Amino acid sequence: MQKDIEITLLPNQVEQTEVIKQKLADGLKLPLTRIKGYEILKRSIDARSRKVIFRLQVRAFVDEEVVPQIYNVNYPNVASAKPVIIIGAGPAGLFAALQCIENGLKPIIVERGKDVKQRRRDLAAINKQGVVNTESNYCYGEGGAGTYSDGKLYTRSNKRGDINKVLQVFVSHGAEPDIAIDARPHIGTNKLPHIITAIKDTILNAGGEVMFDSQMTDILTEHGQVKGIEINFQDKLFADHVILATGHSARDVYELLNRKNILIEAKPFALGVRIEHPQEIIDSAQYHCDIRSEFLPPAYYSLVEQVGSRGVFSFCMCPGGIIAPCATGENEIVVNGWSPSKRNNPYANSGTVVQVTLNDVQGYDPLRMLNFQSEIEKMAFEAGGGNLVAPAQRMVDFVNNKLSIDLPKNSYLPGTKSAMLDNILPDFVSDSLRAALPLFGKKIRGYYTNEAILVGVESRTSSPVRIPRDKETYQHPQIKGLYPCAEGAGYAGGIVSAAIDGINCANAILTAF
Repeated sequence: MQKDIEITLLPNQVEQTEVIKQKLADGLKLPLTRIKGYEILKRSIDARSRKVIFRLQVRAFVDEEVVPQIYNVNYPNVASAKPVIIIGAGPAGLFAALQCIENGLKPIIVERGKDVKQRRRDLAAINKQGVVNTESNYCYGEGGAGTYSDGKLYTRSNKRGDINKVLQVFVSHGAEPDIAIDARPHIGTNKLPHIITAIKDTILNAGGEVMFDSQMTDILTEHGQVKGIEINFQDKLFADHVILATGHSARDVYELLNRKNILIEAKPFALGVRIEHPQEIIDSAQYHCDIRSEFLPPAYYSLVEQVGSRGVFSFCMCPGGIIAPCATGENEIVVNGWSPSKRNNPYANSGTVVQVTLNDVQGYDPLRMLNFQSEIEKMAFEAGGGNLVAPAQRMVDFVNNKLSIDLPKNSYLPGTKSAMLDNILPDFVSDSLRAALPLFGKKIRGYYTNEAILVGVESRTSSPVRIPRDKETYQHPQIKGLYPCAEGAGYAGGIVSAAIDGINCANAILTAF
């Protein structure tokens, strides 16, 4: 007999099997001897009161032994099957490929960047020398932006698809099993590359193909039907179904579609800065303590405030993380954040951004939001003075319109330079941040402090362009067989939602067949 029950534990009890069994026995009003084992279904931290506890949803096995559930997919060999071209080897592209194989179709992934091993050298050049390889960086390459984006797997996309399937695929390729039960699952940037490589190997072993250093330079169509793509301005690759999973930073793809009069639309996004605190400030506030317990992970926060008609919110919060340079082109500054699996760096950072609406950027050009985004990134580069040095300001100084005399130590490796962020950000963004930050300080004790640094700019929160598609067929309304997918098309916002969208596009292709 199996019974599901919620129990609460102190942090030091979470790993104690006998304590958990006793809690189950007490909750079910059964003798301890009848509890033969258990399976944790969900686990979360509740820090709302001064006593921090863990809440666990547990399946108790009463009078029967635990039967572990093993996720296993027997991928068929599809080397000779009907081909599907997938543009981009990010989470959407990889999961679309796996689903194609399940569906008996041959995926051919075309990726402009390099594999994980070769990509590392280009990332080192970005961090140490401030040099961006425009085809191999934090956004382009095996695994896409997902490989070096921290590995956060939290999502609200419950209605879009099977979240558990995505998590189990990660586990079966090397991720810790805990990601399937934690309320805010996280893999860690240090572990993701090996997992991404393992997924690629599964695709290759099943007869799929993965092509690196292969930039899509044209989409081939005939009478409103996709026929294939051009690669690197010379080679042709043919298929009747193409999944466009290029991510939100592939600006040349939007420009290509616009030149070919393939419908795209301007889309709202969010713009701001990345804010970093010493992790101990966040720990102390969230856990109501002076020093965080060894049994608790570095603390997380999520903040939102309405300032007039605009939302201001934290985004992609990284406990124990670093701020990373994520530019994809020359002469631009883009910052993001990530954490290793142990989240053991001394800083906590989060994007803190303001909504940018279509009315904020005048005109009818479908690329106007993208161009606006690009202009801000170029101004940030100029303010930093080159070599990916980022403009920055202490938090209270920013609110008080004061140039910071010096800057606190921080995790951004290319370096920071004191600057007036007002000169980079639009007035409506600066004014909204200036109003919201003291209010955030009332929600989290110690948040509003000059020990915190604002680093500019956080601009790639989501795509500034939407590539339309039919809700039922997932195909572009003008081009049959073209499937706009995930973040780059405006239909996802993170690793899990992108993976789900890739799966959905692959299933839509099967339906079309």
